[in-house]
Amino acid sequence: MMKLSTKGRYGVIAMYDLAVNAQDDIPVSIKNIAERQQISEHYLEQLMGQLRKAGLVKSTRGAQGGYYLTREPAKITVGDIIRVMEGPIAPVDCLLSKEINDSHYCEKSDECVTKGIWAKVADNINAVLDEITLEDLRQSDN
Repeated sequence: MMKLSTKGRYGVIAMYDLAVNAQDDIPVSIKNIAERQQISEHYLEQLMGQLRKAGLVKSTRGAQGGYYLTREPAKITVGDIIRVMEGPIAPVDCLLSKEINDSHYCEKSDECVTKGIWAKVADNINAVLDEITLEDLRQSDN
């Protein structure tokens, strides 16, 4: 079974919260996001650190500190977030070899009959995730 971890799901939820609650570049505090989304502050800090390193959010320190998106919500896709939180999307390990230039995942990868099926599955998952933006999520909530 292929499924996202809490990192991926909560990463999308946290970014959605920023898209909905950020106003005029005023940062949103971790505490407020955690309370609204019922996510541990400590865990959320870890997730936001990953998103910050990837350039999807910026942070400010201090009493009025917090996080805000680095791009407008229409320019950040769910796929952008999931790949930061989870890594490449691949239903089987042999597809990862092309992502990281490593053929050690499967010796039969080059002549595998089913590899094309799994590549098509991965391509379709990526396409769906890349066509949904934070703005789409924000609009669907109204």
